Amino acid sequence: MNKIASQIQKQWVHSHEEDSASEMVFRPATFAFPRSRGRVAFELKPDHSLVETGLAPSDGPQMDSGKWELTPDSKLIFYKESPNQPIRTLQIASAGEDRLVVRKEPAE
Repeated sequence: MNKIASQIQKQWVHSHEEDSASEMVFRPATFAFPRSRGRVAFELKPDHSLVETGLAPSDGPQMDSGKWELTPDSKLIFYKESPNQPIRTLQIASAGEDRLVVRKEPAE
């Protein structure tokens, strides 16, 4: 297992206050976040299972599960129903024990 794969196996929460125009920042769930009306998160488990937490229409949490994989070129890929059809691909810009930075997808 490569170093990035071992570092990212935890629950990551979007730290939107730290985002830039081109990157999104995630912090471990244990991070001392400022108050916010809701945050999206994902947990990458060692068995490659995935739990995503988003915001439900009622402002409460909405959880979904799936699988994840990390490619040799540092792309983090999320799958739900089909192992052949990714639902999301995140290009990792940097990863550490306490900060995960991914590139934002360009607007179309």
